[in-house]
Amino acid sequence: MSHDSFTSRSIDGSTLLSVIIPVYNEEATLGEVLERVLKLPGDVEAIVVDDGSTDQTKTIIAEAARADHRIRSIRLEANSGKTAAVRRGIEEAQGGAIVIQDADLEYDATEIPRLIEAIQLGRADVVYGSRLMHRPARGDWPFWHYAGNRVITAVSNCFTHWRLTDVETCYKAFRAPLLKKLTLTSKRFGMEIEITALASQTNARLLEVPVAYAPRNVAQGKKIRFTDGLWAIYYVFYYNLVARWKTVTRHYTQSVNEFLDTIISNERMAEWGDGSSAMAGRSSEVLTTIPSAI
Repeated sequence: MSHDSFTSRSIDGSTLLSVIIPVYNEEATLGEVLERVLKLPGDVEAIVVDDGSTDQTKTIIAEAARADHRIRSIRLEANSGKTAAVRRGIEEAQGGAIVIQDADLEYDATEIPRLIEAIQLGRADVVYGSRLMHRPARGDWPFWHYAGNRVITAVSNCFTHWRLTDVETCYKAFRAPLLKKLTLTSKRFGMEIEITALASQTNARLLEVPVAYAPRNVAQGKKIRFTDGLWAIYYVFYYNLVARWKTVTRHYTQSVNEFLDTIISNERMAEWGDGSSAMAGRSSEVLTTIPSAI
């Protein structure tokens, strides 16, 4: 997919892409992450949520926001965890699609168009960037982070119809209503499991695409801990076996499915108008086709 086509395609009537960047004490890397995000083709807004940083992160965000109106700055006075920061960013997002981007350079923002392409082309509603798909199985990952992710992903797959390779990846892209209609309730890094569990209960089509990954260790600022892995297992059981029966979850599933049905109806009308045959009905599925290289 060319940069020109990325620029011109809209998602549900909007050409704006919202990139949510939760950040906590990332003064060494945030500037470069913002630079890469703002160089993406097309209409982009960078929603930077400072989760109570105590270093120079706050100053870096303020200066960047003054220099570029596409940066929207939000600050949480107390450190509340990644889920809280992402939840706040979702509330502010205005784009037709939302992507989550860490501020630590482990993920390369130049790969975001790869995540968005399938949504733009109407082939998927949710896209995960997998660090393990068609790439070396471990590379430089700290062993327990790598092994823990494999175990958590396997357990998660037991409860969803999404056969993922990397449930804990930061890189997740969505048609915006799939996140805007969701109220996150987990803590710290629990959003990765919560979003997966609840979105998989809808008729959303998922696609995984391979992405590059440059892991760092605790000495370099890695914040996830062993206890976060234990919480992830707890969240797998809670959101798949308990939360799914709550009224708020049922409302979310129904609301998202109605939204997705409306998309189908619009796509069918567009195809009939073009003289082409109607699409097959939507069903929740995992797509395996990898979009063309950017």
